[in-house]
Amino acid sequence: MGKGASDMASPTEFEDFAEQLGLAKHDLNAHALHLLLTNNAPSASADAVLADLAQIANGNGYTTDGIDTTNSYSESGGTGTLVCTDVQWVASGTMATFRYPYLVNITQTSPLKPLIMYWDYGSAIALADSETFDGDFGASAMTVN
Repeated sequence: MGKGASDMASPTEFEDFAEQLGLAKHDLNAHALHLLLTNNAPSASADAVLADLAQIANGNGYTTDGIDTTNSYSESGGTGTLVCTDVQWVASGTMATFRYPYLVNITQTSPLKPLIMYWDYGSAIALADSETFDGDFGASAMTVN
């Protein structure tokens, strides 16, 4: 059984995401969205692109730039829904400690790799060898009305 809840903690959207979405910088159906891990507190108002956050160290089960969520986006009855496939990290050795998974549009180049949202688990998570952490998005990662 993996660490973390069956669904991830409540998400916080990065404020710049709203602007970039309105400027057609995100194609939530075609662009690759990756879930990454950090132990540095994100700022919803100040952070906008991947370079603004330090990822945890590469290795021991974590790969730089995270895991592709194989996302899709659809609309029904005036509500858009972003669906992301759940992802899982498996520690091989002791993986770097993290607290915040965050979603990044890894495809977009201008701005370069814009941030979308993050989750705060309230305290640092440490994975020992063979332990897992599940990025479980539930039925949807987000809805847009």
